[in-house]
Amino acid sequence: MLQIDKIKAFVALGKFLGQFSENSNIKIEGDVHNDLFFDAFVDLIQLSQSHNGWYTQEQVYFAIQSWAEALKEENLTTWLTPYNLEEIKPKTIGLILAGNIPLVGFHDFLSVLISGHKVVVKTSSNDQYLLPFLAKYLVAIEPLFKNNITFVEGKLDNFDAVIATGSNNTARYFEFYFKDKPSIIRKSRNSVAVLNGQETKVQLIALGDDIFRYFGLGCRNVSKLFVPKDYDFTKFFEAIFEYQDVIHYEKYANNYDYNKAVFLMSNFKLLDNGFLTIKEDTSHASPISSVFYEYYTSLEEVENRLLTDQDSIQCIVSNSLVKNSIPFGTTQKPELWDYADDVDTIAFLKNL
Repeated sequence: MLQIDKIKAFVALGKFLGQFSENSNIKIEGDVHNDLFFDAFVDLIQLSQSHNGWYTQEQVYFAIQSWAEALKEENLTTWLTPYNLEEIKPKTIGLILAGNIPLVGFHDFLSVLISGHKVVVKTSSNDQYLLPFLAKYLVAIEPLFKNNITFVEGKLDNFDAVIATGSNNTARYFEFYFKDKPSIIRKSRNSVAVLNGQETKVQLIALGDDIFRYFGLGCRNVSKLFVPKDYDFTKFFEAIFEYQDVIHYEKYANNYDYNKAVFLMSNFKLLDNGFLTIKEDTSHASPISSVFYEYYTSLEEVENRLLTDQDSIQCIVSNSLVKNSIPFGTTQKPELWDYADDVDTIAFLKNL
């Protein structure tokens, strides 16, 4: 299959996804595959929360729209131009996907196919319907993909390399089990924000999206704040009040009640606004419904700390206060070339 044909297929998939949003689902007239897939996808979206209680329609639609935006021809071309993929000898790549947020493994799926390899996918039990559905649509667009895509329920067999995502505990298992295969093994990471007190309300509202999108379940969600000594959290709490409805979701509310009770029983000092607790802590990984914070005396101190902990940090958000930071509100809107853990997936696949 020619590279241009693979790109066209994923562009078509992006246009299909662009029909679906939380406000309305609007069919594109003339799409020959809508008769088979449009209504079925609407039904799947509506059923997603019954498959995974964290997959509310709002969150699923956000993921769908993010990929609709990413799968535009100009984005795919910009992403792939630096690589020469024409002479790749096709191999079979095993994927073990996480299920913490909707379609979290789609980038790996896309990377394998767009680079010319075959993919064998083991989905998470928490996200086992969305990706197989999109794979069927992709095959309908480009039938040559049919023999390149396999989904399995048991363990992976007959593969040449593997990309696996899991917790720190499962990563140790993956590293041992796949020690004889080329691999990318992804572990748990968290994202942080660096504040100086000069942030605008708009920026802090955007930071709220970095915290609450997908209920904070993603590695790109901000779970830790670095703030200067004597930082006043009043503006922060006023800005994130826009996200107060998160407490109406039962699974989130249960986590809020439980984690708050644990903190209080341990006599930890908390700041609390009724749907989020803020706790001073040196760890980057806070529980759901909580954000940790840590005071700093200089930005140089923060940069040194971030450099030391770089293997456990996915994203850094700030108002250009520290190196390699991204703007508020963008953690869950990565570009195709924003690789997880800063590991270039396409280069890995190209060099097999």
